[in-house]
Amino acid sequence: MAAVSLRLGDLVWGKLGRYPPWPGKIVNPPKDLKKPRGKKCFFVKFFGTEDHAWIKVEQLKPYHPHKEEMIKINKGKRFQQAVDAVEEFLRKTKGKDQASSHNSTEERNRRNSSEERGKQSAGEEKRKGSLSEGKVKKGTGEGKKRVSSVSSERGSKSPLKRAQDQSPRKRGRPPKDEKDLTIPESSTVKRVMTGTVAGFKWPPSVSEPVKDSDPHFHHFLLSQTEKPAVCYQAITKKLKVCEEETGSTSIQAADSTAVNGSITPTDKKIGFLGLGLMGSGIVSNLLKMGHTVTVWNRTAEKCDLFIQEGARLGRTPAEVVSTCDITFACVSDPKAAKDLVLGPSGVLQGIRPGKCYVDMSTVDADTVTELAQVIVSRGGRFLEAPVSGNQQLSNDGMLVILAAGDRGLYEDCSSCFQAMGKTSFFLGEVGNAAKMMLIVNMVQGSFMATIAEGLTLAQVTGQSQQTLLDILNQGQLASIFLDQKCQNILQGNFKPDFYLKYIQKDLRLAIALGDSVNHPTPMAAAANEVYKRAKALDQSDNDMSAVYRAYIH
Repeated sequence: MAAVSLRLGDLVWGKLGRYPPWPGKIVNPPKDLKKPRGKKCFFVKFFGTEDHAWIKVEQLKPYHPHKEEMIKINKGKRFQQAVDAVEEFLRKTKGKDQASSHNSTEERNRRNSSEERGKQSAGEEKRKGSLSEGKVKKGTGEGKKRVSSVSSERGSKSPLKRAQDQSPRKRGRPPKDEKDLTIPESSTVKRVMTGTVAGFKWPPSVSEPVKDSDPHFHHFLLSQTEKPAVCYQAITKKLKVCEEETGSTSIQAADSTAVNGSITPTDKKIGFLGLGLMGSGIVSNLLKMGHTVTVWNRTAEKCDLFIQEGARLGRTPAEVVSTCDITFACVSDPKAAKDLVLGPSGVLQGIRPGKCYVDMSTVDADTVTELAQVIVSRGGRFLEAPVSGNQQLSNDGMLVILAAGDRGLYEDCSSCFQAMGKTSFFLGEVGNAAKMMLIVNMVQGSFMATIAEGLTLAQVTGQSQQTLLDILNQGQLASIFLDQKCQNILQGNFKPDFYLKYIQKDLRLAIALGDSVNHPTPMAAAANEVYKRAKALDQSDNDMSAVYRAYIH
């Protein structure tokens, strides 16, 4: 690609990894986001998707010279919406420029008119003064009075002329802070995009249709807020950064559903397999937000409540997949995930070209890779999307979604992810989300075991467990998780919010992940042994906080 001269504010076509060129704008990155080392690159904000990324110069093309070429090779609906957003932005920018230029011209005309009147007034005064002086020479006493009068007029000039004489600038030029009110397009773009990016507003008429397919919940679609500057500051404080395989950095903002307000549900038919602690909350939120959902569960009775809420009933996983556009699944472990896909009347039997399958189960990378291969071999599309959270967060629609696989499918799931979660991350190729999820749960499970260990140590040494909790809640470890799990222990209430057997399963898989790359995980291994003891004490179906009982028996 030939080298191009680009600068801040330019509209461009950006090439992001293996995806087609997309229209965007070169903008200032957040202050705390460092520029990648190596080749020269720019921070680009992509229209329509609301995604941001560092893009290398050789992967960028100027927008206008290549517009027709790109439109010919990209025919998708989302692509057209992105191009429409660019054109609407250009119209808005042009309108602002014309208004600014018109205002500037009017201001200069007004000032020139005022100064011309001032010149005429001064000339009239000078002419009158000359006439009066002529009369003085001819007259006597009357002439002296006129001289005095003229002298007085000269000493008290008009306010406009006095101000002009006191000003150091030349006549006819506007003040320094007003002289460049007419701004060329590139300057306008720079003014809009530098400093506070919140000043950049997308037109609502363009943004609304894009809502259906936006992969990042319109994190930076600031026209949807009444106070964009405040909202942008709130968003940037919660930026999450993930490195993709392409080497570019993608940004997603947390709590995006709250920023966006209402959700426009996709018109695609949604299927959901598995109505456990997590799946039940997810389906409930999908229905609340207006999605068309068909459900299936191994224990059919669990479907009844959702049928009453408007869901449709699928008799088998294969039937659900064959009748829906996108089918989600959330089951307990690798064996259940494989059985669901490969078993009798399973998912694979309903897959045909174009059908989409999203596995939200927490499993190992090998399992999810195997499932992806068999789905894709039948012409289907695959995305893994395990979720971080618990039953309460699932019910509240506040899960964190970790996705990997088919990027286009990730984008198609946008409204679903908005309904069920507060944040989503796209992590690249299949297997990455599974690995990340296991690491997250390894940390969480180890922390829970440490909390239980600390509370039991406090008890046996004669210290107040409640006081320990109060101290922890006032320190750096303070969190909702810490407080809730400690309250469970203090109250002896182990109603499951996250099954103990599942956190132990995740610890086991995380340890195996470490072994596969010869990386030690001694803390996770120690915690895993404590959970195994708790399982031996019949705590499997209790909340993970029941690991406490492994220390007191």
